[in-house]
Amino acid sequence: QVQLVESGGGLVQAGGSLRLSCAASGRIFGINGMGWYRQAPGKQRELVATITTGDSTKYADSVKGRFTISRDNAKNTVYLQMNSLKPEDTAVYYCTAHRPALGDLWGQGTQVTVSS
Repeated sequence: QVQLVESGGGLVQAGGSLRLSCAASGRIFGINGMGWYRQAPGKQRELVATITTGDSTKYADSVKGRFTISRDNAKNTVYLQMNSLKPEDTAVYYCTAHRPALGDLWGQGTQVTVSS
């Protein structure tokens, strides 16, 4: 079973930047895109950004203009560049691989904390 491993989370001051990485342990079959989701304490998990195999991207309104999703197929890695971070961006960030026929894969999550 292919695994997704996130890294790059941490503590940053408001206005700062972080870059999250999500590396797949192998090739993922049946995939049509990857994405980042986040879950803050007491809240539901929400979509942050997605990128399709055709490089089409989609962002939550709350992060448009501040976050950028990208991928490196050769490295089986997807990234989330987060700029101008706000305290409300504090959450556990999860990477996912969308596999319509086989079920989505999820990483274990990485904590992002933005201090005011």
